[in-house]
Amino acid sequence: MSFQNIKIGNKTVGQGYKPYIIAEVAQAHDGSLGIAHSYIDAAVKAGADAIKFQTHIAEAESTPGESFRVNFSYEDNSRFEYWKRMEFTPEQWKGLADHCRNSGIEFLSSPFSMEAICLLEKLDMSAWKVGSGEVNNSLALNAMIETQRPILLSSGMSDWTEITESVERVKNTKTPVALFQCTSKYPTSFSDVGLNVIDEMRNKYAIPIGLSDHTGSKSPAMAAIARGVDLLEIHVVFDRDMFGPDSKSSVTFSELKEIVDFRDDCHLMHESPIDKNKMAEDLLEMKKLFNKSVVLLESVKKGSFLKRDMLTVKKPGVGLPADELFRCVGKRVNKDLECGHILNWEDFYDDV
Repeated sequence: MSFQNIKIGNKTVGQGYKPYIIAEVAQAHDGSLGIAHSYIDAAVKAGADAIKFQTHIAEAESTPGESFRVNFSYEDNSRFEYWKRMEFTPEQWKGLADHCRNSGIEFLSSPFSMEAICLLEKLDMSAWKVGSGEVNNSLALNAMIETQRPILLSSGMSDWTEITESVERVKNTKTPVALFQCTSKYPTSFSDVGLNVIDEMRNKYAIPIGLSDHTGSKSPAMAAIARGVDLLEIHVVFDRDMFGPDSKSSVTFSELKEIVDFRDDCHLMHESPIDKNKMAEDLLEMKKLFNKSVVLLESVKKGSFLKRDMLTVKKPGVGLPADELFRCVGKRVNKDLECGHILNWEDFYDDV
């Protein structure tokens, strides 16, 4: 089973490429269009490849009886009211998408209804991100598959059977697909991140595998990068004390910048193999400074035979190497030599 890389916009995602970093805004804008735009600028500054929102249309997605996951709101009596307050108009969504394109960052948003899919389809998004609660929604998946754009699946609440069904549903249509290891706990403890699942997924499906993280720490992202993950989705916020259900599960933009820099550094190291012999040759002058030579502990006269207690090793390594010390014992010197002299084979008669 050959590995299948994908493309998101103009960037290839998968083996041999930098991990693709998605800054997840979710509802951190709290319904403010201005704040949503400010998140785009911050994500660009931090160096993310994409920024992702969530497109909620309350009447198409929810019922008034939907309960809060976290009862955090001071102004919404139900989750339906909250989703309603999070809505942007189609024109406002287009403004956000245009802002992203003009700023050189990919615009993504997760749809949570068929109406949201239709709205986002008109914005010509380069890929679909499917949230953990939607991964088995065949109606939505089929609509996304019809577009033939890459589909990024989360797995936060799915078992292996459900994951396989969704991945195979997409793969069988020749639609590019990637999969995120995800744990739907907010925040997620380090013990529940599941880095081991990344390797299991890659071996099982041979597609790009990511980590969608909700710990509120940069450590899982960095650990996943070092492990060779292909994508990262990280919740972001200006400050973890900000109002919202995901603030404690998010990293700040300064932390995101550290993750991006770490990603770039790791990629450079992974893609820069060295030849140890060539490197040793290049460092020959440095080696002389760090290595040690055989040195006299006392002055000796011409014709003297060297004893072990006359010798030691000291820097620099420009004479006989330290491991030649015992070969010098019993040698007869062919000239007067001062204490501290760095020995060379030319200092000895050939007859001993």
